[in-house]
Amino acid sequence: MNGIIHLVDLNKKIWQWSLLTMLALIWGSSFILMKKGLLSFTDIQVASFRIFISFVLLLPLTISRIKRVKRRHIIPLLVVGFLGNGLPAFLFTKAQTQVSSSMAGVLNALTPLFALLVGLIIYKVKFIWHNILGIIVGLFGAAALVLISSGFNISAQNLYPLLIVLATIFYAFSVNVIKQKLADLDSVTIIAAAFTFIGPFGGILLLGSDFSKALTSPNLIQNFSCIFLLALLSSVLATILFNYLIKYTTALFASSVTYVIPIVAIFWGLIDGESIIIPQFFAIGAILIGVYLVNKKRA
Repeated sequence: MNGIIHLVDLNKKIWQWSLLTMLALIWGSSFILMKKGLLSFTDIQVASFRIFISFVLLLPLTISRIKRVKRRHIIPLLVVGFLGNGLPAFLFTKAQTQVSSSMAGVLNALTPLFALLVGLIIYKVKFIWHNILGIIVGLFGAAALVLISSGFNISAQNLYPLLIVLATIFYAFSVNVIKQKLADLDSVTIIAAAFTFIGPFGGILLLGSDFSKALTSPNLIQNFSCIFLLALLSSVLATILFNYLIKYTTALFASSVTYVIPIVAIFWGLIDGESIIIPQFFAIGAILIGVYLVNKKRA
């Protein structure tokens, strides 16, 4: 990985923007990959495969870096493993049994809003007034998007988007723990160690799963390939590249990927036959404005 980064020279703007675009395409495509995986497998199986495959792919990095992990890192890494990777995987797949991939991609953009909110409440981080305004505007947009998409008919089925909101809250806790408790570990070690904790649980769930329905489903190999790509690209490669991007640029520049991910998710949704109505675009705009205000620094 270091050789690849040296080859592309991330000190140059053109490579920074190229990597940012690649990350947006990978993460923006993750929601359609989950949707395709769900055509053959249950939501628990898709999430378990994603976690276990990521764990296996990261094993070589885990073995080479495990000595860097100290006893004081264990609890924070457990938090990152379960809240930053494990539980959100299950929440997203469960939600996408009822929620379109495009809406999932848009609601995922709430992560920076909750990250700031968690930082304010728990870690007492400093804030600027427009950061708070961003949280309010973004949450308003998310609520409007859920209501519009449900036809203003609140029922148990229409509450599935809230599972994605809960996942972004878990992401927010994970982001803050990494910043506050794991600053002395490099990003590759963090993700490798985190999946070491949660990977075996994914394997156990798969061993106890009934695959009889999946084995008789059409396009089984194609749909499993989508899950494999989800693990390889979204959970492993993109996370590592994102942290390299932060290292060579700034967290603010890297976080701008948040604005592009919903666009890519919406594009794939439209290609796959999903529809978006005009009022939803206004709600999406409110979410993105909120994210911008949250990321905006003091002049």
